Amino acid sequence: MLRRKPVEAFVDEGGVGQGGTLRRTLGLTQLTTLSIGATLGSGIFVILGEAVPVAGPAVVLSFVLAGITALFSALSYAELAGMIPLSGSSYSYAYATLGELVAWVCGWCLVLEYGVSVASVAVGWGQYLNELLQLAFGVAIPDALSQPPGDGGIVNLPAIAVVVLAMFLLLAGAKESATANTVMVLVKVVTLVLFCAVAFTAVRAGNFSPFLPMGLAGLSAGGAKLFFSYIGFDAASTAGEEARNPQRDLPRAILLSLGIVTVLYCLVALAAVGALPWQQFDGEQAALSHVLTTIVDNKLWAALLAVGAIVAISSVVLTVLYGQTRILFAMSRDGLVPKALSKVDPKSGTPRVNTVVVSLFVGLLAAFVPLGKLADATSIGTLFAFGLVNIAVLLLRRRHPDLPRTFRAPLSPVTPVLGVLCCGYLMFSLDVATWIVFGCWMAAGLVLYFCYGVRRSRLATREAA
Repeated sequence: MLRRKPVEAFVDEGGVGQGGTLRRTLGLTQLTTLSIGATLGSGIFVILGEAVPVAGPAVVLSFVLAGITALFSALSYAELAGMIPLSGSSYSYAYATLGELVAWVCGWCLVLEYGVSVASVAVGWGQYLNELLQLAFGVAIPDALSQPPGDGGIVNLPAIAVVVLAMFLLLAGAKESATANTVMVLVKVVTLVLFCAVAFTAVRAGNFSPFLPMGLAGLSAGGAKLFFSYIGFDAASTAGEEARNPQRDLPRAILLSLGIVTVLYCLVALAAVGALPWQQFDGEQAALSHVLTTIVDNKLWAALLAVGAIVAISSVVLTVLYGQTRILFAMSRDGLVPKALSKVDPKSGTPRVNTVVVSLFVGLLAAFVPLGKLADATSIGTLFAFGLVNIAVLLLRRRHPDLPRTFRAPLSPVTPVLGVLCCGYLMFSLDVATWIVFGCWMAAGLVLYFCYGVRRSRLATREAA
């Protein structure tokens, strides 16, 4: 359980799967838009409506708090991604530093981060699709077919549809998926800029008072919910084996994407709570569209925003689903999950079985589980994984000080330690129910490891031989 995989072994087997090899086709632009595509989506279009009732106008500072927490971890990710440029992301970093059991726990958290977050994002996609249909044609998909059980429906068909569309794009190849994602990222950035331009014309100073209606507890609770908005900046690190120059481009892509989305988040949040009293956000999943329909008589702006949101959330589904498949690819190659998940199709250069299995799992979650529960569970799993990444930086600095690093986290060990503390603070700001779900998820993961991975891992079979 404590055996570690040498860093050199990770580097030597980069890109190699069962029956084929991943193709190195992604440059800095594609890697940056991959991270932006995975990050900039339902957090601002959907989760904002859940965070404002908790934090009030101080939701702007909640975004800053979540962004600072993400920044500390992003610096650690940038250092490790430049040193160990692999598809496994923080799972691979933990395997090289903390041992196999902790690596499995980290990988299991990443399944929660990526797989479950795709499901929650897909749920939000259906909300904006209904908003667009209502604005354009005066009709909407019935709740029975557009809401999961517990939210007044039977099955969420739009959520399944967007996951299936993303699956077919991914099966076409990494380069094709990256090109489609770049176009979608441009559309959603323009959409958010247009929202700010319209909403700032309706800003009223009285909407910012009281600024902290729930006190500092509301501020931190809002930050914990909104941390979901930053999930995805690490997506570039899952493309380490398909990047043309990973040592140079991965650190740049991670930090550049985080800076862009943080500025956009704060501007949009400031415009939204300034244009509409914070009490009116309660229960609104299509929050930005609700703002525009309230402050502007012309429905055209709200319709354009709904189109942008649909494109934006489609991009998140595509890129986060991509990240999940690559993490499972790395875990499969190490023997911790079935070998079929690391089988690479020689024609497309993609793990086809992996992509189909993950898409089916995500589609079922999106169809039958409510958004709020998915988002909170995703946040706690992500915070745990990010904490481990910060610890991995400290350990690798101590154990392998001479390994080449194309980027070094500044002020280490201060920034990694602050990253651990901030992640812990936001984790304990989440409610008890989320912790219970997280505990059950971890227990299920440990059962799988001790029943399968501990004996079948490649390191275990080498030791036995």
